[in-house]
Amino acid sequence: MPIRRKAEEAGVFNPSEVALLGRVFDRLKFEGQSEHQREALASRIIANFEAGISDEDELASASKLPLGR
Repeated sequence: MPIRRKAEEAGVFNPSEVALLGRVFDRLKFEGQSEHQREALASRIIANFEAGISDEDELASASKLPLGR
């Protein structure tokens, strides 16, 4: 799963944080996405989380948009 691999690459997250990231990823991924699109989604979710967004709904909303927007 891209989110777990990206989480491992980004640094140390505790199990509840990985679960949160996984739930957001599962909410936002969709059938037909390429591996590249899923990798980009995982990166956005982690970047937004690391920027301080820890509310699940807010994290999902922010992660729908490209980074920097």
